[in-house]
Amino acid sequence: MTSERAYHHGDLRRAVLTAALDVIRTEGPDALSLRDLARRAGVSHAAPAHHFKDRTGLLTAIAAEGYALFAAELAEAPDLRERGVRYVRFAAEHPAHFHVMFRPELHRADDPELLAAKDRASAELRAGVTGLPATGRGEDDRLAGVAAWSLAHGFATLLLSGNLDGAVGARDPEAVFRSLAELLFVPESS
Repeated sequence: MTSERAYHHGDLRRAVLTAALDVIRTEGPDALSLRDLARRAGVSHAAPAHHFKDRTGLLTAIAAEGYALFAAELAEAPDLRERGVRYVRFAAEHPAHFHVMFRPELHRADDPELLAAKDRASAELRAGVTGLPATGRGEDDRLAGVAAWSLAHGFATLLLSGNLDGAVGARDPEAVFRSLAELLFVPESS
């Protein structure tokens, strides 16, 4: 567990995380350097290591924070379609977290905080699938979950990379995603 000790300028851990998220958002995770982040925070080059040990530790903390925020966002959705909308919303509002979360080579896969946050997010994703009628998706909940995840993740990734600019245009990406989900996950009529 990292220390939450405050420094003369405030919470160094939070300051480094915020600076890292800014760098990732503008330049990508490969541009991260603890030395540069320390300079931005106005502390010695060794100070961030007290909280994160190394660059991988910092990226692990970002992924864990991202999964925790993601789980909270998904928990507010009443059904599978709205979980997909929340997925897209999360990616648009937290692009740096999103980029790091789904690049496992960037973080420590065995980190307990990361594993717990990923488990919460996975449980929220699965909860949306359990609400589907069995006749609408076949018998395999897992494959239905993969299909829903693929749609939401693919849409969010394409949106963040600018590949949907022409298709989405000025329309609300969440509304566009709802329309797509309705096309593919139509409940069977009685």
